[in-house]
Amino acid sequence: MCKNILDVECDNKDLFEAAITHPSYAKEHDLPPEKSYERLEFFGDSVLKLFSSELLLKMYPEYDEGKLSKIRSFLVSDATISKISLDIGLNKIIKLSESEEKQGGRTRESNIACAFEAVLGAYYLDGKQEYVKNFLDYQLSKYIEEIDKHFERYNSKAILQEYTQSKTKELPEYELLNISGPAHKPTFEVRVSYCGKILGQAEGSTKKEAEQNAAYIACEKLGIIEE
Repeated sequence: MCKNILDVECDNKDLFEAAITHPSYAKEHDLPPEKSYERLEFFGDSVLKLFSSELLLKMYPEYDEGKLSKIRSFLVSDATISKISLDIGLNKIIKLSESEEKQGGRTRESNIACAFEAVLGAYYLDGKQEYVKNFLDYQLSKYIEEIDKHFERYNSKAILQEYTQSKTKELPEYELLNISGPAHKPTFEVRVSYCGKILGQAEGSTKKEAEQNAAYIACEKLGIIEE
């Protein structure tokens, strides 16, 4: 599995094992907290932001700090990171408790993203910084231009909320209508309403993605985003 992620072995096996161990598994097997991914996830989050920031500076030398920060916020979000994790099969090897497994923890966005960050942290501490950088440059570059080009689509929930707050004190309401497809690749269907009126309905590979898509449709319908 190590080679599938960074094309190099993680020499410190204890670090790697901790990186793929969910806290529920550690608790279920009476392992100390440091044997789960929480500490490594804390560190890996910084590693991810460091290398993604460096990549953005290199790709967009003309962008100011504000625009770079906005792009990075979506680039390192659970939604994006979980997609990369699913692509490389990281979700298949995460150690979960029986309860977390039964509750769909293997496809839960937050679990997958946390494990991804923990794995980055483990490899970084193992002395594989250059491999981590190259891996992230390759994986993140797939999303950066898309996020930049279609930023309004990625930011549609915030745009819709800002618009509605300028009109009334009520906020958009998102309702999960359906989850379909296989457990390892579910499709979420979400509807967004405002002041009792349905504004949009859409699907996504995660609940958050479906909400963003529904919000984008709502923004188009309200005329605050041009198609």
